[in-house]
Amino acid sequence: MTNPAEILPGVIFYSYLSAERKDKVCFWNHHTLVLMVSGQLHLETADQRMEVKAGEMMLVGKNQLGTLTKTPLPGQSYESIVICLQEDLLRKIALEEEIGSSPKYVGPSNVPIQPDPFLIGYFQSIIPYARAIAGPLTEDMGMLKVKEGVKLLLHSLPQLKSYLFDFAEPHKIDLERFMMTNFHFNVPIERFARLTGRSLAGFKRDFTKTFNMPPRQWLLDQRLKAAKHLIEQKHQKPSAIYLDLGFESLPHFSRSFKQKFGKAPSMI
Repeated sequence: MTNPAEILPGVIFYSYLSAERKDKVCFWNHHTLVLMVSGQLHLETADQRMEVKAGEMMLVGKNQLGTLTKTPLPGQSYESIVICLQEDLLRKIALEEEIGSSPKYVGPSNVPIQPDPFLIGYFQSIIPYARAIAGPLTEDMGMLKVKEGVKLLLHSLPQLKSYLFDFAEPHKIDLERFMMTNFHFNVPIERFARLTGRSLAGFKRDFTKTFNMPPRQWLLDQRLKAAKHLIEQKHQKPSAIYLDLGFESLPHFSRSFKQKFGKAPSMI
């Protein structure tokens, strides 16, 4: 079975692990609702760190980069149910429920959801499909389940209406601040452009104007400077930091480090 397994392709997922796993980089195109069935999930984005344990829920905001660490606790596996709230479906719900515009959401990008008997019961109804007890979940039933989840979420936290149903494109944000916070994420330049509210051409133009060098060159330079600091000042091992700094492999990191600083990272 693939992990996570798709209960409803592209929409509802079930993750099961018996050993800890850290995903290098995640990008959330859509708002995502998560229930921890067992184990523990650690989420880290540019401005937030969250831990979710068994029975707890969180809403992860769209258009974000981050890392996830999935940890089974002693005597139990890691299990989670993940529901992707795709924008097309949210638009349809907004039309059906006549949800209009509301004040701009100003809360955190990732929201802990307090235990709610309705939402807990809702997720419990999905678990039999995740564990293949109830047979396959049809597309019609699956979409009804997603709509039910959105309505229960709004019942529990009405203030999220302005968050879930904000369909505006990402606005053009402060490029320098964003890149200094997110340079360690190993994602394509096109994704950085989108997250800063720019076309690819506009991103490259603004980037060169801001940093006086092309994006790829600057990203490599920043990651290597950060690596040197962690090795020299924090006494961290190269093998422990290269993935978190956006390098594909340890050999790639070592070669790049030696080219810039004249010696291998293991010699620092």
